[in-house]
Amino acid sequence: MIVVTPAAPADLPAAAAVLAEAFEHDPALAPVVGGPEGPTRRERVRRMFTGLMRSGPAQAGTVDVARRAGDAQILGVAVWEEPGATTGLLAQLAQLPTFWRVDGLAGLLRQIAAKRALEDHRPRQPHWYLQEIGVSADARGLGVGTALLAARLATADAEGAPAYLESSTPRNRRLYGRHGFLEVAPVRGMPGAAPMAMWRPAPSGRVASRA
Repeated sequence: MIVVTPAAPADLPAAAAVLAEAFEHDPALAPVVGGPEGPTRRERVRRMFTGLMRSGPAQAGTVDVARRAGDAQILGVAVWEEPGATTGLLAQLAQLPTFWRVDGLAGLLRQIAAKRALEDHRPRQPHWYLQEIGVSADARGLGVGTALLAARLATADAEGAPAYLESSTPRNRRLYGRHGFLEVAPVRGMPGAAPMAMWRPAPSGRVASRA
């Protein structure tokens, strides 16, 4: 049985490692991280995800981790942004050294460009935003991704809120489609491959409870 819970502060290193393993060769992320392939690439990606989680989602309690019941090992991670949430300037500044170590100034500028492109395409209507989701290689096929999605989407449905994400692979888009996400359009302006924007409407007849 897969159990999904909000991440505790002590979970973040393992959570970042799972995301780094899942996204090390992601086509949309590659130009943002930059640098050569090899042993140091996954470490750069891990640092990037550590900074991402610490800059907002971890404090907000919207990083979810999945484990087998009774087991401490983290098998999957989902990083969400709640409706109306914004990352504070101080939180972003506190993580600049982390982002700088990913790939220096060039990498930081690519991250800023990617973030701007993503923000330009996001709907203005308040929504739950799936920033990242990843499953460790040895746990794929166990339903971990499905459990992570279902856990937070249940919250969105209870609030009557829509959800949004970007997906860079057809395989992932099929998974999201099974959870009610619809393809909208490619996200143009990214430094690398254009991911697909996907939207999950609010449950019919429900009104979002968050402003």
